[in-house]
Amino acid sequence: MNNKKKFSSYKYNSIKSYYLNYVEEYILSINSIDFNILEKISKLLVGTFKKNKKLFVCGNGGSAAISNHFLCDFAKYVRIGTNLKPKIISLSSNVEIITAIGNDMDFNKIFSYQLENLISKDDVLLVISSSGNSSNIIEAIKEAKKVEAKVISFTGFNGGYAKMKSDLSLHVNANNYGLSEDSHQMIMHILCQFIRQKFLKNIKNKTIF
Repeated sequence: MNNKKKFSSYKYNSIKSYYLNYVEEYILSINSIDFNILEKISKLLVGTFKKNKKLFVCGNGGSAAISNHFLCDFAKYVRIGTNLKPKIISLSSNVEIITAIGNDMDFNKIFSYQLENLISKDDVLLVISSSGNSSNIIEAIKEAKKVEAKVISFTGFNGGYAKMKSDLSLHVNANNYGLSEDSHQMIMHILCQFIRQKFLKNIKNKTIF
């Protein structure tokens, strides 16, 4: 029987011991990733870009930052030296529209209301949510399903609603928000760099880091 104390369930005497335990748990988290799902997500993203369809990304808090970083890396980096022209919209990036919807309507609608005006059949929605149960994430998934768009989710903890309702869910076994978000950030970078190197036209541009 494993008698190891659960991570973050007790106080640490030094930052070194916390660091070592955090890294240990992080490795366990990323090793829980299903590579078959990761491969399918990669192929879906490439197919979406090639068909000139749109990819929408959203998340709350730290996951909002990952959503915006996803937009940054895919819209700029993936294009360099390839024929790919990703059309990506981060629903977490516009503070004006988010606060307008949240203040005047309902915070649960901050993503789905944007999608109503933008998403179409065969577009893709990627939700990044550690719990998978945020109300605005749930509403975004429902809106995507209405128009027969595909849904990808990056989740942690038990995956929640997002894991159950997504077409492809990349779930990380992490019961800590930092570990979950660190894993999702790494997955984003791996997808970005792998897709770019696969479609590079000129070996001289083959700098992937």
